[in-house]
Amino acid sequence: MKSKLAIAFAAALLTMGVAQASPELADKSGCNKCHAMDTKKMGPSYKDMAKKIQATPDADIVKKLATGTGHPKASASEADLTALVKWMKSL
Repeated sequence: MKSKLAIAFAAALLTMGVAQASPELADKSGCNKCHAMDTKKMGPSYKDMAKKIQATPDADIVKKLATGTGHPKASASEADLTALVKWMKSL
């Protein structure tokens, strides 16, 4: 029982770490070339996008980013894109 609790706790910590790392992940993935937190650059701000995508399933957004549908094709991995979408929705 203790091992299951320890695994659940470790998984929770890892999940929290992903959310904390997302601004850096956005920079590493090249998102900041076109997007900023509060202001429009070439693309909309992260906060404006967060409002727009709240009701859209994460998988649908990740698919669009990964395939380049309606957005230039992202070079980040699917796991990184999923983390970025979750981070954006938390803004």
